[in-house]
Amino acid sequence: MSAESDTSAHGIESRIGWPIGSIAGGAFGAVAFGLVLWMLEPAIIEEAIPEFYGLNADPVVGWALHLVHGAIIGLGFGMLVTRGPILGIIRTPTETDALSRTGITLRLVGAGGVYGFAIWAILPMIALPVIGRLFGVDATTAFLGAAVETLVAHVLYGLVLGLVFALTIDLRDRPTESPIED
Repeated sequence: MSAESDTSAHGIESRIGWPIGSIAGGAFGAVAFGLVLWMLEPAIIEEAIPEFYGLNADPVVGWALHLVHGAIIGLGFGMLVTRGPILGIIRTPTETDALSRTGITLRLVGAGGVYGFAIWAILPMIALPVIGRLFGVDATTAFLGAAVETLVAHVLYGLVLGLVFALTIDLRDRPTESPIED
């Protein structure tokens, strides 16, 4: 790692770059997601998340685990959108006036929304039931019961993640691979 630091378009400096924006975006996104989840089904945070790890039901532990999950999943987003092919897709010029006027910030927010949708489709719908069966954990029932209700919360998570990431990390000078050849 070089001793130089990256500076975002908004003046935030970091020696390690995108992981900081990813973790921060994931944590802020998890707060937004958690507030929606708390209003819809507080038992998921208070009981299901801690019990999934074999812990006693506790809202503080549930919130802490939820924030850690959000930060880790945020790292996945940062890793994806900083890679040449995906960054190339985000930067690709379009032929529609509305999309061509959008900057990288709005496109990263949109990418975050898509990422949130993908997380919703993969984690509560596929991964949690499989993990629950493997380890004999019964907490997956609470997650699955609220899966459709939490679609909006997962997309909100992704939108906030994309926004915080876009505001903290400047991707304009990164090399990209053109996904579409002329």
